[in-house]
Amino acid sequence: MKVGIVCPYAWDVPGGVQFHVRDLAEHLIALGHQVSVLAPADDDTPLPPYVVAAGRAVPVPYNGSVARLTFGFLSASRVRRWLREGGFEVLHIHEPVTPSLSILACWAATGPIVATFHTSNPRSRAMIAAEPLMQPALEKISARIAVSEYARRTLVEHFGGDAVVIPNGVDVGFFAGAEPRPEWSGDTIGFVGRINEPRKGLPTLLEALPLIVAQRPGVRLLVAGKGDEEEAVKGLPPEIRSRIEFLGMVSDEEKASLLRSVDLYVAPNTGGESFGIILVEAMSAGAPVLASDLDAFRQVLDGGAAGELFPVEDAAALAQAAVRLLGDPQRRAELREAETRHVRRFDWATVGADILSVYETVAVGAAAVAEDDRGGWWNRLGLARD
Repeated sequence: MKVGIVCPYAWDVPGGVQFHVRDLAEHLIALGHQVSVLAPADDDTPLPPYVVAAGRAVPVPYNGSVARLTFGFLSASRVRRWLREGGFEVLHIHEPVTPSLSILACWAATGPIVATFHTSNPRSRAMIAAEPLMQPALEKISARIAVSEYARRTLVEHFGGDAVVIPNGVDVGFFAGAEPRPEWSGDTIGFVGRINEPRKGLPTLLEALPLIVAQRPGVRLLVAGKGDEEEAVKGLPPEIRSRIEFLGMVSDEEKASLLRSVDLYVAPNTGGESFGIILVEAMSAGAPVLASDLDAFRQVLDGGAAGELFPVEDAAALAQAAVRLLGDPQRRAELREAETRHVRRFDWATVGADILSVYETVAVGAAAVAEDDRGGWWNRLGLARD
């Protein structure tokens, strides 16, 4: 099958949607399908052979974060050319209501369209104002996917219609088979995320750290991610700073090793999450998970059965739970066992098959409509075609 996938966010900036699009494309290619991805990127950005650059992205505040998007006449021209040259049997658009390539592709496409909705956020004035502009494009979509129940709810509340829930996928074997690194083991807490993005919750974890160190003086916090490290620890006393190691941006292999190594993974996010791919990656690697009690995180962690939860932005509760888990090897082993069973539903073997079923359904439906259109006049005249 020839599949075109549209990624709305800059390819060279790490993010859950980008990772999902990348892994989906590579999964489909490994199965023998022809896949092309269109994504915001400068013309000189190194890209995988299956990715086509759609032009430079600009930072735009979006859903409590800063997204790097592409929009305008040049981007629209590249979208049309990519669609024309691709001849796709199915077009898969991610975040179709984002003011980027996704909505441009939705406007320009003529064939069957599958759309995946990743965002979970409250109804906003901007969304209400955008409805008349977005609705004609949304009506062209043949099938809708939401990555979680909360993303589905956002879609229903903002634009109507419904979607099948198919979670983000993870290569479980990649994380499960990573090699632990001794220097990252031994009373260690892991955090992966953009350091200066408030909704990722690092300030809450740093507020909890002195309380954790007071009871476990040997604990270390390993922080992987991009951002201003000095700004992040400003105000912390030297003895607490010495317990923090900033690793900077890490490769996929290093991230997997980090998650395989730490005694506890903490996700202190404050909101704006519709899924939580890092939780699935941590569970796949066997890292016991302690996460803020967001609706999306609770769902990913099977209601708390596959990981523990603490009240959002409650540093004292985070510290109390972290100290308890670090001091209880038996409980951490129980969590690892539960995680191993639970993450199977997120493996690409399952998620990829579900997405392909959607593709096949819309492709067959489009073929049937085309056949009806070709025979429409003959049928209406009561004449049979040879």
